[in-house]
Amino acid sequence: MTPLPVPNNGTSDSPPDRAWLRDALDLMAAEAARSADTHLLRVPLRPAAGIDLYVKDESTHPTGSLKHRLARSLFLYGLCNGRIGPRTTIVEASSGSTAVSEAYFAQMLGLPFVAVMPASTAPAKVAEIARYGGRCHFVEHPGAVYAEALRIAEETGGHYMDQFTHAERATDWRGNNNIAQSIFEQMARERYPVPAWIVVGAGTGGTSATIGRYLRYRGHATRLCLADPETSVFHRHLADPSVTARSGTASIVEGIGRARLEPSFLPSLIDRWVAVPDAASLGAARALTEVIGRSCGASTGTNLWAAAELIAEMTARGQSGSVVTLLCDSGERYRATHLDPHWIRARGLDVDAPRSAMMRFLATGCAPGAETGPELVTRSPVRQP
Repeated sequence: MTPLPVPNNGTSDSPPDRAWLRDALDLMAAEAARSADTHLLRVPLRPAAGIDLYVKDESTHPTGSLKHRLARSLFLYGLCNGRIGPRTTIVEASSGSTAVSEAYFAQMLGLPFVAVMPASTAPAKVAEIARYGGRCHFVEHPGAVYAEALRIAEETGGHYMDQFTHAERATDWRGNNNIAQSIFEQMARERYPVPAWIVVGAGTGGTSATIGRYLRYRGHATRLCLADPETSVFHRHLADPSVTARSGTASIVEGIGRARLEPSFLPSLIDRWVAVPDAASLGAARALTEVIGRSCGASTGTNLWAAAELIAEMTARGQSGSVVTLLCDSGERYRATHLDPHWIRARGLDVDAPRSAMMRFLATGCAPGAETGPELVTRSPVRQP
């Protein structure tokens, strides 16, 4: 893409030129108009179950993931708050997908971009950032990304996007074609147009905040379930509000689950949580890929496992309705990690048992935990209004 012309508006720390800003916002609007909404796919379940399952396929965004929405919102937030100008270096702390999407928008505006990310980030994401002209700066410990991103932004005179702080405030949760509004518009003609549950993971917490606020704003009876990696702090905080951080091994599921309670995560909006082990996430993602013919990343498997738990409970109670969750990104980004048998074996993971359990669930409605052992997941009761 051709960079925007840089107006001669004085020193590098003077306010962004209004003409450049207008052109930048026009480019952002044109990109949004070109990006058609993502598909809502119905997942085949056993016949006559009385429950319909849908996944919203966010992998079809131009940058291949749910984070495309967040990156657009963060850029608009930075532009309209006067924090991004014609010479601003954009810096972000990310496990990969947000950085890919931000690199795309930075290239569109002709701005330099630096992604600070863990050294364990999937190589395919690193390659995509480079393809959009971005530079990757690696840290060994995932918890070091925040301070290092801030340091680089200060040294370059750039703007630290800080998705973990700004995600919940950058998106217009009242509508404006956000993901929640899109889901309800696409569900309008379905058998059960108002879902009983929407299931999402949380990394920044921006998506769960957007959906949770929209549900309340529109008065929907839909409840929000957090699908969380087993090693994440989010579900621990929901169980015990005094817990705000954890140490130990990080989840291999990129994009969701954190070791610290992020500012954009809003616990009061979550009605239920399900904690899912990494092996179950990988196995469920494989099963969904087979069933719908769309490659699915591990965070999608986390979402699906939690959705399956809810559906099995609804079935046991004789309830009918719909459940919606997200296909966050493509499994193709993880060819060198999650989809590599040698990588899986080196970590001692058994993904075949949970894959088979999820396939049985989709065919029979039997809760996947019932097939692999009740200790596989932990879950909370439904929060009462």
